[in-house]
Amino acid sequence: MMLSAKPSLTVCRAASARRTAAVAPRAVRPTVGRCQRLVVRAEETTTAETSFDSEKVLKDLQTKWDAVDNKGAVAAYVGGAVVAIWLSSTVVNAIGQVPLLPKFMELVGLGYSSWFTYRYLLFKSSREELLKDVGDLSKKITGTAE
Repeated sequence: MMLSAKPSLTVCRAASARRTAAVAPRAVRPTVGRCQRLVVRAEETTTAETSFDSEKVLKDLQTKWDAVDNKGAVAAYVGGAVVAIWLSSTVVNAIGQVPLLPKFMELVGLGYSSWFTYRYLLFKSSREELLKDVGDLSKKITGTAE
């Protein structure tokens, strides 16, 4: 069981409202015909999509972990992935601190995106070639043969 709110919001403006920084909050009187109300209605929803069974998820994870033969290798891979993410974040932040390098990298990315669009996405024959190449690569990765 979850409660969801469906808000409906409109803004009331006075005819002479100015954008100034107010020192203290003040009431603004709306002009007639320009003001609508804010209506929030809570509804109860009982769908299977909104429920989350944490015990089932933990049980599934425990079952999968118990099925792993080489737990040390899995822990090493996870640790390596965490270190790789941290290291890449550090490198990206360092590149972001160099004055002109981020703009240059944006220019390189824009150029490559434009080339890729022209080369593979504009024409039907090149789109078919791209799909064929992606299919071949996925077959190499998954190890499935025709």
